[in-house]
Amino acid sequence: MLHDTPGLSAMAEALSRSADYRVLRRIVPRATCQPAIGQDCRTGILPDTETTGLDHAKDEIIELGMVKFDYTPDGRIIGVRDTFSAFNEPSAPISEEVTALTGITNEMVAGQKFDEATITAFVDGAVIVIAHNSGFDRKFVERYWPLFVHKAWGCSMSEIDWRKDGFAGAQLGYLLNGAGFFHQAHRAVDDCHALLEVLAFELPTMGSSALALLLETARKPTMRVWAEQTAFELKDTLKRRGYRWNDGSDGDPSPGSST
Repeated sequence: MLHDTPGLSAMAEALSRSADYRVLRRIVPRATCQPAIGQDCRTGILPDTETTGLDHAKDEIIELGMVKFDYTPDGRIIGVRDTFSAFNEPSAPISEEVTALTGITNEMVAGQKFDEATITAFVDGAVIVIAHNSGFDRKFVERYWPLFVHKAWGCSMSEIDWRKDGFAGAQLGYLLNGAGFFHQAHRAVDDCHALLEVLAFELPTMGSSALALLLETARKPTMRVWAEQTAFELKDTLKRRGYRWNDGSDGDPSPGSST
């Protein structure tokens, strides 16, 4: 009975119709495909990185996963165009803490190196890059590959009000469960496939996909305000207003805060 997939599917369907049960389905990565000739679509990239630490200025990327997907202008996902997954051996051994967190060992990355030409070709043509917590991944990939600097970015974690649509939080695992899925992440690209399904989920308050809402937010003009030479005593007030500290390592004004 355990191998009777049709039977299991029927049971899952029956349980899902009951208010007493909730069914989570394992994510199956979408097969790659090309959009139909003449179809109005755009191309996006979903990246995910595993690193040796949190400091984008000195820590290194040890794994990069990406999913290239096509979508319509109104935010409907058409399909996956291609996937990318690669390891990179850092200049120093991976710590036990990082291995425990990511599952990546020194043996797995030994002799591995990112191919810049392959990554550049993969990203070329994409009109937007979307990461779950882009504030982390973006800084790393822009340091490694400058072409990311010139791409439009979206953050699926901060640019969608997930709690408004009944989700317990903005962590990817919470969102997956809320959308009726689960996954056992082993590689960075697995999280990219998971994020794609979250973006395809139709939000109850919107009547459209999460991607549509994210695109609507990303297309709005934004402004960055710098509070330069601010007295240290005002840091808590600035933080409550949404300002974040900037150390100047990215070439922007320092010391100061931005929002």
